[in-house]
Amino acid sequence: MHLLLSNDDGFQADGLRVLARVLSDLATITIVAPNRNRSAASNSLTLERPLRAVEFKPGWYTVDGTPTDCVHLGITGLLKREPNMVVSGINAGANMGDDVIYSGTVAAAMEGRFLGLPAVAVSITSFQPDYIEDAAAVTRALVKQIIDKPFPEDVILNVNIPNVPREDMQGIVTTRLGNRHKAEPAIMMHDPRGKPIFWVGAAGPEQDAGPGTDFHAINNNYISVTPLHVDLTRYNAMDAVKGWLDECDINQ
Repeated sequence: MHLLLSNDDGFQADGLRVLARVLSDLATITIVAPNRNRSAASNSLTLERPLRAVEFKPGWYTVDGTPTDCVHLGITGLLKREPNMVVSGINAGANMGDDVIYSGTVAAAMEGRFLGLPAVAVSITSFQPDYIEDAAAVTRALVKQIIDKPFPEDVILNVNIPNVPREDMQGIVTTRLGNRHKAEPAIMMHDPRGKPIFWVGAAGPEQDAGPGTDFHAINNNYISVTPLHVDLTRYNAMDAVKGWLDECDINQ
């Protein structure tokens, strides 16, 4: 078994370092990670310049690109041996609900969908986590379960782990994505020359956070595992859209 590890917090992040150590007895580990923090990079690929991949120690590469760049390179030619699975994380900060649209952590896992096993994105619900070791132990159990009992390879598991000791975690549950209210307003400031600049506002508060959602699980100290897939087609709207298009005269 060969695991490709990546993240969006950068190659020096504690979550990546601890995860690599904890998973090392399960498989061969190769790390391909951004050379700096690339949070919220989503699924972007770098297409207008070349990428530099530097092996700064055996089996550990840094890339001057996005998390998706890292996994894409790892799958398509950087590595001599193709990995079997991608594990992305452990991210500092939750990736729940609408967060997955922007998350570089989830995007790195999504890029691993071409491989023969499910990809896993893991986040701990604090930007300054106290229990990375506990989160890594949970991740190890999930990865071992995938190795021992594989299921369809087109699944991306989005895992969120509460920032509490393992003995305080209430269990592990399958969840759906909740959603948030609209983001907080952008914050306008001025640069030293008086020109306006903007900071993106904070994520909106929880809106759909009832039982069954990732938000509800985390708020009750459960580990949340949400199965994702890349097909964004809204199948239950196709008939309505077809009827609407039938009434559209493109020649008028």
